[in-house]
Amino acid sequence: MDGTIHRSAGEEARRTQTLRVAQVAADTDHAAQALSDALGDGPFAMVCLFAAPRADFTALTHEALSVFGGAEVLACTTAGEIGAHGYEDDQIIAVGFPSAWFDARVIAVDNLDQIDEQALVDDVVQMRMALTTAAPGMASEFAFLLVDGLSLREEHLTAVLAAGLGPMPLFGGSAGDGTSFRKTRLSHNGHVLDNGAILSLVRSHCPVRVFSLDHLQPTQTRMVVTGAEPEKRVVTEINAEPAAEEYARLLGKDPLQLSPFIFAAHPVVVRLGDTHHVRAIQRVSDSGELIFFSAINEGMVLTLAEHLDIAEHLDQGLTLLGREVAPDHIIGCDCILRRIDAGQAQKTQEISEILKRHNVTGFSTYGEQIGALHVNQTFTGVALYPPASSDPED
Repeated sequence: MDGTIHRSAGEEARRTQTLRVAQVAADTDHAAQALSDALGDGPFAMVCLFAAPRADFTALTHEALSVFGGAEVLACTTAGEIGAHGYEDDQIIAVGFPSAWFDARVIAVDNLDQIDEQALVDDVVQMRMALTTAAPGMASEFAFLLVDGLSLREEHLTAVLAAGLGPMPLFGGSAGDGTSFRKTRLSHNGHVLDNGAILSLVRSHCPVRVFSLDHLQPTQTRMVVTGAEPEKRVVTEINAEPAAEEYARLLGKDPLQLSPFIFAAHPVVVRLGDTHHVRAIQRVSDSGELIFFSAINEGMVLTLAEHLDIAEHLDQGLTLLGREVAPDHIIGCDCILRRIDAGQAQKTQEISEILKRHNVTGFSTYGEQIGALHVNQTFTGVALYPPASSDPED
């Protein structure tokens, strides 16, 4: 079928400047070609595709390799998309990085269970040096990570990458599969990865700012993890009681009521240094264990958190990014639990309007990465500001 191509408000004015963005329905025939036609002439240093799970991912990524020329083409499946109308479903979003304003180098990592840590660090260091040499006039830089959201390896990966990235700020998102949690997919230049990740190093003439926002604050209710299988992100006991039963008791609920909606409404956080980070619960196992989206260990103290207004907090955070100069565009990785929370609070349309107003493009994730950390229930991304000159040669 033919797909309708959308661009966010003001996109035409920005086509000669920073990013180019387009989208089509997930079931569009020859979707990559339709997206290429909408993005316009390149060349592009990099093109990112955020695809709904029901898209023909293999066909999309193979076609994209030919239609986007010499660009680095990155793709992942999502737990929802952020596009022209804010929160979207069943879409394929394309983000093009024109070579006039960006240069990029990409490392694909297959089989995250068998990383050669030193070799990966060396590759990252060498690629950073090569990018700096190739784009000496581009003063801004960031790293963007896409990773299998069911790999259980995000924490390990980000810690390894941090050793090679040095001061280059990193953000990223864990690929999703809607709310099915069965299989996520990633692709680099037409090669579909198995249990993998894709790291892109980007330099730009555009000033950038990597950021992370969450609308949660800890309460006084605490619990201790007394039984866990860290490698599986499974908690078997809390306060020496069966995990799901004790979590439900602290909420004043029946364990049979536990669902993604309850987990989104009643998150738990862990203190790291002076800050708190969410350790989001994915689901309850058949045997009453709690399965988390991120690392969990025995002895860890978890604190129940309460919500600030998610829409108001997001608008304030994005507005602060434009306190001096408004970003030309924002690429965002938004946790699936935030989307669920927004729906429960009947804030979906309000948040969509905020995302549109701040020119946000991206996808809903199974987790987010910021620096050396893997986190949950955040809105994490990069703000791209207008270049000082309209001519990249200046």
